[in-house]
Amino acid sequence: MAEVDIPGHDEPHQEGLAQRLNWLRAGVLGANDGIVSVAAIVVGVAGATTATAAILTAGVAGLVGGAISMALGEYVSVSSQRDSERALIAKEKKELHDDPVAELDELAGLYQARGLSAETARLVARELTEHDALSAHLSVELNIDADDVVNPWHAAVASAAAFTLGALLPMLAILLPPPAWRVPITFVAVLVALAITGAVAATIGGSSRARASVRVVVGGALALTATYAIGTLLNTTGIA
Repeated sequence: MAEVDIPGHDEPHQEGLAQRLNWLRAGVLGANDGIVSVAAIVVGVAGATTATAAILTAGVAGLVGGAISMALGEYVSVSSQRDSERALIAKEKKELHDDPVAELDELAGLYQARGLSAETARLVARELTEHDALSAHLSVELNIDADDVVNPWHAAVASAAAFTLGALLPMLAILLPPPAWRVPITFVAVLVALAITGAVAATIGGSSRARASVRVVVGGALALTATYAIGTLLNTTGIA
């Protein structure tokens, strides 16, 4: 999408910027899910056994299963969104074809509702209609860009990749150190990573970084503590 440079502003204004920020935030949250999910699995297994093979097997299973699950969920969700957008675009095309005068009146009314005078709203609506009627209606009525319909495959791949990248951290943290240091190092690495992802997500969303970081760190710490406690209990009772 072409950038529009506004005099007096250093940063470009782009259509679809909010959608790109949402994708970025979704990527950060996907990585966060990968960190917490796989960390909880490997720490839980490490609480039950020090066998590297068992920890590696559980971690890989959690990584692969989680990445596929994330990709599938994102694909289904975005496919539904894409189908809805396409249906709305088709509906708007039909309305413009069947009754262009009524659609012009509607567009002028929408601009007038946004604060323009009746004369200015009519002028803007007419000029936009002459330039690209469909884009004008989609933008004002539905906040849709016909050239920027979401792609479910892109979403699925991005979600799986983000989850996988996040999951690699606890995998490395639990496997590389000596057995005695595995769990403490994993706890520290995971909580630091969660603090960073929480802050990044908050920055993208414009909320408090400190509050977001504390929230995800506390949640992650609870998940790790719970699974480690369960693994340790299974080990001490002889079940594992």
